[in-house]
Amino acid sequence: MRVVTATLAICLLALSASPAALAEEPVDAVQNVIERQIDAFLHNDAKSAYSFASPTIREKFPDETSFFEMVKRGYGPVYRPGNFAFGRSKVSGDTVLQEVLITGSDGKDWTVIYQVIRQPDGSFKINGVHMQPSTAGSDI
Repeated sequence: MRVVTATLAICLLALSASPAALAEEPVDAVQNVIERQIDAFLHNDAKSAYSFASPTIREKFPDETSFFEMVKRGYGPVYRPGNFAFGRSKVSGDTVLQEVLITGSDGKDWTVIYQVIRQPDGSFKINGVHMQPSTAGSDI
């Protein structure tokens, strides 16, 4: 009886988890990667932050220490955001461009565009970040 119950439970689980349900939407997966990398920066976890870098970035910064220092020096708002929110996204093949609106720890607003690429194993890795100061919109 236990074998039948266990087999039935496994079959029901397999049926409810269709391939479409198991595969995350690219934008959701990319936003998860970005959130996890920002969390790693906030916790000074260079190893985890580096794990989200694409092979191209790893070629330029062959170890987690050099990568972490580059982000600290050149991407302060990403390294220590006050707040951040996801904006628009664009999916083109295996590449996702994700806008992230960041308020730096100094209170300045930034628009950051992440280029994230699907890897052969299906994971997404951050391949580049472009930052620009946000301009004030019209008053509401």
